[in-house]
Amino acid sequence: MTEREQSAMQDTHLSILIVEDDHAISELLGSIFVAMGFTVSQSTHIEHGLALVQREIPEIVVLDLGLPDGDGKVFIEQFRKISSNPILVLSSRVNEEEKVQALNLGADDYLTKPFGLSEMKARVNALLRRNKRIGALESTFSFGDIQIDLQRRRILKKNIEIHLTPIEFELLDLLLKNRGRVVTHRKILTELWGGEHLSDQHYSRIYMGHLRKKIEEDATQPRFLLTELGVGYRLEF
Repeated sequence: MTEREQSAMQDTHLSILIVEDDHAISELLGSIFVAMGFTVSQSTHIEHGLALVQREIPEIVVLDLGLPDGDGKVFIEQFRKISSNPILVLSSRVNEEEKVQALNLGADDYLTKPFGLSEMKARVNALLRRNKRIGALESTFSFGDIQIDLQRRRILKKNIEIHLTPIEFELLDLLLKNRGRVVTHRKILTELWGGEHLSDQHYSRIYMGHLRKKIEEDATQPRFLLTELGVGYRLEF
């Protein structure tokens, strides 16, 4: 993280809530986020964490799922009733269904323990950037050699206009509006084809392949359209 980014965070006094019952991990995360300029609140239980939220809604939540008083997914459900601010799950649960359930309930991203601290900080920063943009109604984007104007439905690659089919454009639009956040196969299928196609995960894989061929420099080694294995896709830039 650059000095400018740290200064910006310190100026805005961003708050973060860590809900984690492993004391060592919680203390490590707390020290890292304090150094990044956050105001840090910490809890080891769902009930106490929700009580803290009632006093002040944090800009972001970092949440473990295995907590002494229940499953952290309960926290996700309750938090989503009062706030759309991002939730990053840090969990030792590697089961694909656990990840999908957490994301479908409203978690924004899921990182499996053990995790790299650099990746964790990058995920937090990406979620905060995304949340900030929601209110800005951003309609133009640029990354790499790509320029996108959603309102005009116009995409340029190296200043040359490229054609997307309606489905490819809708997929890109969905990923852009959730930039930095994992979009599950379930959400993609529901948004683009309807609930009756929830078992047709090959649809999202096929169209993601088409989109990568048109957007990425090398579709076999994507830089921007990333796969969250078994869960869905994430646009990162």
